[in-house]
Amino acid sequence: MKLVADEIAPFLTKLFNRSMSTGHFPSTFKEAFITPAIKKPGLDVTNALSYCPMSNISVVSKLLERIVAQQLNNYEQSSGLLPSLQSGFRLCHSTETAVLRVLSDLLQAVDSGDVAALVLLDLSAAFDTVDHAILCWWLRLSFGLDGSALAWFQSYLHGRSQYVRRGVLRSSSVQLICGVQQGSVLGPILFIIHIADLVMLTEKYGFCPHLYAYDAQIYGSTRHLAINDLQHRLSTMSMFTTGCSLAASS
Repeated sequence: MKLVADEIAPFLTKLFNRSMSTGHFPSTFKEAFITPAIKKPGLDVTNALSYCPMSNISVVSKLLERIVAQQLNNYEQSSGLLPSLQSGFRLCHSTETAVLRVLSDLLQAVDSGDVAALVLLDLSAAFDTVDHAILCWWLRLSFGLDGSALAWFQSYLHGRSQYVRRGVLRSSSVQLICGVQQGSVLGPILFIIHIADLVMLTEKYGFCPHLYAYDAQIYGSTRHLAINDLQHRLSTMSMFTTGCSLAASS
């Protein structure tokens, strides 16, 4: 494509501009094939849960996604819409920023004589838990998208399909009724939008959260005399967030 960029660029430009202006994502870009990849050495190769479902999407589709992702990121950053305590899939953020923030807060609490507690949450099959209706609701209500912009994301999410390919063998296609595809450009961005309210939820219980993609570090501190209250709030908050995760997964 790079070798013929001058010839195809005008056609792709017209296609992408029409897609965004009309709020329609081309249906021919919505099918992906999955090549199973083992998550890490040593896992049971006969267990389907040992594999990561990475989606292979057409190059032209990913080009369009990249343009939209850039506009969405610029809009979110200029408007301050993303939680400052989310370090996943964001410019100038990394696992390092997440670890430094959490470790610094915990050490500061312990140095002042408090008792600190830390809970680590990891959402299984995280990208598959994204509810399309809830995501679009968040895009409209909390992120201010409307008109053709919101219609584009609704079109992007609706009617997607995928099949598994292994060598020359392939499965039948299945329709995706929820989730964002791993391997897509917009998938990670839409996922952190989907769980943005987790920060507000944990702060409601008096705890400090810090997220990295689908990993959440939730921590708090208290004086020695109030340990029982800290344990009770931590247990209540953990049960509630776990229940939300199970509901999303189901």
